[in-house]
Amino acid sequence: MNEKFNKKAVGSRFKQYREQSGLTQETLAEKVGLSPNYISAIERGVNFPSLEKLILIINEIGATADQIFTDVIKNTYQTRASFLSEKVESLPFDEQQRIFAVVETLISEADKRL
Repeated sequence: MNEKFNKKAVGSRFKQYREQSGLTQETLAEKVGLSPNYISAIERGVNFPSLEKLILIINEIGATADQIFTDVIKNTYQTRASFLSEKVESLPFDEQQRIFAVVETLISEADKRL
């Protein structure tokens, strides 16, 4: 897991959840008291909101902090595992088996290195 804060990745997830919630940048900006240009800059990873605005944005787009910061907070593995599990579950059975085989091999190799 990459512990370095990646504003572009986080911004991309803001955009993903904003779009999933059906909000435009303009609508979100109005709801949280920011300009549409600033929302755009957040989504591009150019700017990052204050803690107060961050909480407002996350709540407004219907995401969790775990979902937004999945690759930078160590303890979000459960959320990530759950998300991946849902994705795998939606695949055909033969694809699920192929993915499980790859994951099991990777885990086995990681255990050998420890």
